[in-house]
Amino acid sequence: MTKKLLLTALSLSLLGCSIIADKTWEKDKIYNITVLHTNDHHGRFWQNRYGEYGMAARKTLIDSIRSEVEEAGGSVLLLSGGDINTGVPESDLQNAEPDFKGMSLIGYDAMAIGNHEFDNPLAILKQQEEWANFPLLSANIYDKKTNTRLFQPYQMFNLGGVKTAVIGLTTEDTAKVGNPEYVAGIDFKDPTTEARKVIAEVEKSEHPDLIFAVTHMGHYQNAFYGVNAPGDVTLARALPEGALDMIVGGHSQEPVCMEGPNVVDTEFKPGDDCVPDKQNGTYIMQAHEWGKYVGRADYQFKNGVLTLVNYRLIPVNLVKKVKVNGESKRVLVEDKIEQDPSLLAFLTPFQENGQAELGNKVAESNAKLEGDRNMVRFQQTNLGRLVAKAQKERAKADFGVVNSGGVRDSIEAGTITYKDVLKVQPFANQLTYVDMSGKEVLEYLNAVATKPVDTGAYAQFYGISMSVGKTAVSKVKINGKNLDLTEKYRFSIPSFNAAGGDGYPNITAHPGFVNTGFVDAEVLKEYLESHSPLKVEEYQPAGEMVYQN
Repeated sequence: MTKKLLLTALSLSLLGCSIIADKTWEKDKIYNITVLHTNDHHGRFWQNRYGEYGMAARKTLIDSIRSEVEEAGGSVLLLSGGDINTGVPESDLQNAEPDFKGMSLIGYDAMAIGNHEFDNPLAILKQQEEWANFPLLSANIYDKKTNTRLFQPYQMFNLGGVKTAVIGLTTEDTAKVGNPEYVAGIDFKDPTTEARKVIAEVEKSEHPDLIFAVTHMGHYQNAFYGVNAPGDVTLARALPEGALDMIVGGHSQEPVCMEGPNVVDTEFKPGDDCVPDKQNGTYIMQAHEWGKYVGRADYQFKNGVLTLVNYRLIPVNLVKKVKVNGESKRVLVEDKIEQDPSLLAFLTPFQENGQAELGNKVAESNAKLEGDRNMVRFQQTNLGRLVAKAQKERAKADFGVVNSGGVRDSIEAGTITYKDVLKVQPFANQLTYVDMSGKEVLEYLNAVATKPVDTGAYAQFYGISMSVGKTAVSKVKINGKNLDLTEKYRFSIPSFNAAGGDGYPNITAHPGFVNTGFVDAEVLKEYLESHSPLKVEEYQPAGEMVYQN
C-alpha cells in the first residue's frame, strides 16, 4: 500500500468528546484546525554550520502557516513535546534563556515538561517558567512531601469555537535518568493513571469538544518499549478508545512516520510523505528533534467529529548530500526558509555571549573521537574510553566507568574547543569515586556491565577487561591482572550514576564513596589540554570487553 493510500485509510474520523448542552460550535459548520508541533529542542536556538534549523527560520515558517490558516478562517495551535534544555553549550551556559524566550516570541501555546528540564535545580526550571509566556504542562509530576502537582496539568483553548483541552504528561523514567540530586523530592507518577484523572477532571469542569495530550514519553513501535518506561502507544491503548484525539510527543527523538499499522517507516527522509501513527482512535505524532522539522496536522471538525485532512513534517532548511561533477555537495531538501529578522536580532547577543567563551582552543587531535548516539550506546568507543580514562586518572582510580548517556556528541579531528568539550558533557555532573573490595566490585559490575545496548545506561570502561553475559560478568582483569575478591580497588563514576541514575546501584552511602566536586566537563577539558596533541589510536578499544550472546 502506498503512503498516500495509507494516509487516506488512516484519515478516518476521530470521535471527540460527547456533544454537550453548552457546546460553542455550530451544527453542520466545518471548523479548520491546524496543530503545529516540535519536540526535543535541546538548546538548538541557533542554526548549525550548514544553515539547518534554528529558531529564527522556524519563526518564519510558523508565521507563514499561521497567516495562511487564519486568513482562511482556521485556527492554529503550536505545541512542544519538551526537552528544551541540554545539548548546546551556548544555551546550557545561559540556562536556556534564549530558547524559552525565543519560543515565547514564536508564539508557542503550550509544552510538555521533558526529563531534561530536570538537568538543573528546580529553581532554574521555575525561572524558565517565568521566561515563557505559555504554560509548561505535566499532570503526573508531584511533590513527594505534599502529594500535590508541581506544574499545571492542562490548558484550555478556544479554537474558533471548538473547546480544546491540552493535557501534559512526562515519562516516569525521569526519576531514573534525571539528575538524582534534583529529582529526589519529586514523584513521577504513572502517566496513564494521571491521564484518566485529568480527562475526568476536564470533562466535568470544562466540557471540552476535543482532548489533546502533549507528552514527553517516547514513541515505541507497537508498544515495544524495552527497558524504557511505557510511551505514547501504550498510553493510547490503555485509555478508552478515542479518549485522546491526538498525542503530540517527544523523548524518543524520531520522526513518527508509519509504513503500515504498528510498523515504523525506518527509511523516512526529509521531504518524504509522513503518515502518523494511530492507536485506539488516537493519532500520535512526533517531529524528530532540534527543530529540524515543524509537524503540521490539518484537521476538520464538524458536528463533534474530528478528521485528519493532511499531515506533513516540514524540513527547516535541512540539507542532503549530492554528487556534482563527481564531488559531494550539500543542497537544500526544499526551498530556503529565511530567518525572521526580529528573532534573529534578539538571539544574536546570546549566541555571541556563548561564542566568546566557547571558541577558546583546548587541544588538537589527529582523528575523530566517536561519541555518536548510534555508536556509543552500542559498543565501546575511543571517546567513551577517553572520558573514562580522564576521570580515572583525576580520581587516581584503578579503572573508570562512564554511562554512554553521559557522552552526548563526537569530537571531530583537528582543533578541539571548549564548546566541543561541553557538547560531549553538558550535564555538569561531578566526578566521584569509591573504594570497594574485589567481591563488591564484581557485584557492581554484574549490575552495570550487563546494562543493555541502545540505552544511556550502557557503560563505557577504561582500565578493565571482562567477558559480559546477560546477567553476570567473568574473566575480570583490572590493569591486566585478575580480579582478586579480597583486594581493594578504586573506580571513578559520574555523580549521576553514583546516586542511582540510569538504574545503576546507588553507592553514595558506601563508606568508601567520595564526591570530588570536580565537574566532568572540566576534568575532560584539563585532560585534553595536558595530552594535546591527542593520538586517538591510543584510545581505540582492543577487545577488552567481550559480550556473550
